[in-house]
Amino acid sequence: MKVLTRAGYAGLFICAAMVFAACGGSESSSETTISETETTIAEATYPVTAGGITLDAQPMKIVSLSPTHTEMLYAIGAGDQVVAVDEYSNYPAEAVALGTKLSGYEPNVEAIAGFSPDLVVVSYDPGSLVEQLNALDIPVYVGNGASNLEAMYEQIEQLGALTGHLDVAVQLTAQMQDEIAAAVADAGTLPEPISYYYELDNTYYSVTSNTFVGQIFSLFGLTNIADTAEAGNDYPQLSSEVIVSSNPTMIFLADTKCCAQTAATVSARDGWQKMDAVKNKNIVELDDDIASRWGPRVVDLVKSIREAITLVAASK
Repeated sequence: MKVLTRAGYAGLFICAAMVFAACGGSESSSETTISETETTIAEATYPVTAGGITLDAQPMKIVSLSPTHTEMLYAIGAGDQVVAVDEYSNYPAEAVALGTKLSGYEPNVEAIAGFSPDLVVVSYDPGSLVEQLNALDIPVYVGNGASNLEAMYEQIEQLGALTGHLDVAVQLTAQMQDEIAAAVADAGTLPEPISYYYELDNTYYSVTSNTFVGQIFSLFGLTNIADTAEAGNDYPQLSSEVIVSSNPTMIFLADTKCCAQTAATVSARDGWQKMDAVKNKNIVELDDDIASRWGPRVVDLVKSIREAITLVAASK
């Protein structure tokens, strides 16, 4: 009997026909031993259950309506199985080359079904999309926005299991954990507290430390000026006056693409010249896509933060 045990950081469990008893689908007394170390499998075994859905066979026609999950699929080696992506899936280049521009916000069921998919991947259920696709016998994986790194690793491994690439997915999450840990360790201990303002757009929407991206900044011990902005709202809209009076040490721009914001445009804002971040030129221009997606390129975001705060710490 082939036994599939715990895989990777997320503790992903997989039900396969050969080990259904271990997943609670039989009265057999046999049990699967759950290993506390990373475990991979050399080949996929179907049917497989992960992320709340069951696939009877390896999906060979995948439609992704989520830029984040498109990146995950290609990163785990399932790119050749992807036949269509949404209009915002602009990475990697192979996804763009498909030339498909389906809408993830206002999905057209007929357009999706036209690709005869055996798996559709979304980051949320707009309207009754899942219900409509299920009525056509099209399984849908819903990977909601990750609330933390662990949830991100779990989604990567779930997609790995569903697509027949669990071994690569587990290797990827392990590598990501190692690289993130190394980046945080390289930053060392801050010589003094560093505060920051994270900008989502040029109307001053920001994030608190409770969000996915906010938790990443917290790994480095940074203080978020948005944390006390509005109780119960993790995506508060700050005012220019509040930002200036908070006098952040650093400013991170996650609106360089959407809103054409740069260090120069920020420095030119009325009254902002008095802030330490502007005076000391500690304004970091991020890639909007990398900063907004909870996928494999989170590692790049972490390294960008590490590089930026290392320069600030060195100047103290």
